[in-house]
Amino acid sequence: MAQETSLVTGIAGRYATALFDLARDAGQLDAVAKDLDQLSAMLAGSADLVRLVRSPVFSREDQAKAIAAVADKAGMSDLVRRFLGVAAANRRLFVLAEVIAGFRKLLSHHRGEAIADVVSAVALNDAQLAQIKSSLSSASAGNVVINAKVDPSLIGGLIVKFGSRMIDASVLTKLNNLKTAMKGVA
Repeated sequence: MAQETSLVTGIAGRYATALFDLARDAGQLDAVAKDLDQLSAMLAGSADLVRLVRSPVFSREDQAKAIAAVADKAGMSDLVRRFLGVAAANRRLFVLAEVIAGFRKLLSHHRGEAIADVVSAVALNDAQLAQIKSSLSSASAGNVVINAKVDPSLIGGLIVKFGSRMIDASVLTKLNNLKTAMKGVA
């Protein structure tokens, strides 16, 4: 377990590790992961929910009641509801997104998976994702999970972050490098 706890750090890391340990001991890793994915999607889709968990203006009681209502309405497991209650009581909801990311990292490590973040200018199709996954799988010993994101500002190409490596083959970076080189010539 000591190796797993070094994967996540800080306040969010402690909360993620505690939730992971509880879920593992209760045999509910998949259920908790599903609930956290749902909560992450809710945070991504609701500015009001983000304001609730990040703003110090709301009292801990108000945060606890509101997050409990959200968890109940979403049908989240008792373990996740209790966890959210403790986080609200301790005024730690502001790190919820980082806790979710830390839990995912711990879960992937527990399953022997490697996570690759792929950012592209346009959405990649299944064949392209499969090709990237195949290439990365041959470079690592284990299953690779792809987190694909779209960032139109890249103009073209993609950025792959895999472990401690980053491959930036975006048009934006190439243009910036060219701009820097041109400044050096003048």
